Amino acid sequence: MAEHTDHLIIGGGIMGLATAWQLARRGERVHLIEQFEPHHTRGASHGATRNINNAYHEGFYLDLFDEAFALWRGLEAESPEPLLKLHGLVTQGDEATVLASHEALTARGADVALLDPAAASARWAGMRFAGPVLVGNQAGVGYAARALDAFQAAAVRDGAIIERGSRVVAIDPEAGRVRVTVADASGTTRVIEAGHAIVAAGAWSQTLLQGIIDLPTLTVTEEHPAHFAPRDPAHVWPSFNHMFAPDQLDERGGNVYGMPTPGEGVKLGLHAVGHEVDPDQRTFAATPEVRAAVREHVAEWFPGLDPDTGVEISCTYTSTPTGRFVLDRVGPLTVAAGFSGHGYKFAPAIGRILADSATGIALPPAEFRIAAHVAIG
Repeated sequence: MAEHTDHLIIGGGIMGLATAWQLARRGERVHLIEQFEPHHTRGASHGATRNINNAYHEGFYLDLFDEAFALWRGLEAESPEPLLKLHGLVTQGDEATVLASHEALTARGADVALLDPAAASARWAGMRFAGPVLVGNQAGVGYAARALDAFQAAAVRDGAIIERGSRVVAIDPEAGRVRVTVADASGTTRVIEAGHAIVAAGAWSQTLLQGIIDLPTLTVTEEHPAHFAPRDPAHVWPSFNHMFAPDQLDERGGNVYGMPTPGEGVKLGLHAVGHEVDPDQRTFAATPEVRAAVREHVAEWFPGLDPDTGVEISCTYTSTPTGRFVLDRVGPLTVAAGFSGHGYKFAPAIGRILADSATGIALPPAEFRIAAHVAIG
């Protein structure tokens, strides 16, 4: 006999847990299924830190950031440890990108400034700068591992069921309901019925929804940022972006991002350069080309870091061709996928969007729905 709930969430990463939090606080019955243990390293949500990065020029991302920031602060007020540290974020590189973000943020009254390279170097002696440098003061770092725990604790406090060690093997949407087949570690299966299901399964989304929802192309890659040791413990570090013009990206490999991570050094990675993988068959090792490109960027742009001390970490990106997220409702299913390496900071607001979709309050913003991806493509 099938179990029953109002909302079934498939995937217990940052997006699934944020959605469970939003639904449970509204009094909805929520059952979340996650195949791995807490803080596992098989997906995209693990690790200590992420950038809280508002260096966008598109209004829909900035709207999402502002909402997410307020929700982060609300969750943080209920949590035993801070979830954010606003030590600032610097963006340099392609001048058109830097100035477009500055213009958009200034128009919204955001706390930002433009510095010349000398002023930036005087403030952050461990980095090298060229061209205008955008400083966002309402930005910095998010403590990702803490956030996973905080979302889960808040959701459970409001009655959500979080089930780990079980894997969804089939999704059967019917008129007005969803039947989901779940297998435990021994392979024993059971069925859960829900009025609605949210699929926030990261790298496993395309496989789970094959033949059910016609998603945009989702490319799963294995990415390998690394932590580097500072040469001088007195150096102060911001979070950072280094954006390259389109004609430089092939040479550089990818745009660069990073942030200080307490106890681990300064994290630095190339954005979306990893090799395509099956999420169940990963190597957990960078290619020599990516490893060399990361080291070379540190050697050129970070005199305050030792480029020979990199300690690699591994995570997955699930990316759309445009880098925009996929947020949409199709019948009794809502899908959240394709966060393309920049979704973390928006998680509380995305949880709200998905909860609104699941309860019929509103569809996700048009920019992220499947039709928009088709139009762009």
